[in-house]
Amino acid sequence: MKLVIVDYGSGNLRSVENAMRAATTFAQLPHEIVISSDPVEVGKADYLVLPGVGAFADCRAGLDAIDGMIDAINHLAWDLRRPFLGICVGMQLMAEAGEEGGQTTPGLGWITGQITALDPWQDNIRLKVPHMGWNQWIAKSSNPAAALFSGLSNDSRAYFLHGYHLTGGTEDQLLATTDYGEHIVAAVARDNMIGLQFHPEKSQHVGQVILANWLRLMS
Repeated sequence: MKLVIVDYGSGNLRSVENAMRAATTFAQLPHEIVISSDPVEVGKADYLVLPGVGAFADCRAGLDAIDGMIDAINHLAWDLRRPFLGICVGMQLMAEAGEEGGQTTPGLGWITGQITALDPWQDNIRLKVPHMGWNQWIAKSSNPAAALFSGLSNDSRAYFLHGYHLTGGTEDQLLATTDYGEHIVAAVARDNMIGLQFHPEKSQHVGQVILANWLRLMS
């Protein structure tokens, strides 16, 4: 089975690659893991991972700059229903649009909602943005993809680093939330597609378990 991590000039690719290699060992599932910026190779993937760091518009521009990449990703994940994992801005790109700096940038449109700026408040004090560091999540147990968090305790924490978040989405695609002055979408799921706002590749053992569960869930 071939797992492709999309290289479009945005994302800590080596960290994601190392985390996926550790997860395949942990899950005892053999996979060929490659990093690629070639739409043809992306189109042949059995599993697809889209990482992303930085600004939504920049990440979308990075994908658009590679001829055929958007079409390859859409065909693989949307048409062929191959397992897809979006991480951080990779998850945000699954949404309808991103709004930052007074401009609206279209996303892939796989899930409903827009990416908007965090404005977290607690006890009349505005919390720091970006939301950075370790935080718990609350999984939606009724979602079939909740198995993504199997084997982890209720007080487990993942590593977050983001200044924007998904808003206006529908309840059926919600997989998990986290609290940071307000309820923030931590994970989404739709059919073969899962998106994580946090960074599993930076979340140590917790991240390894989640990635291994994703491989099992989608195998």
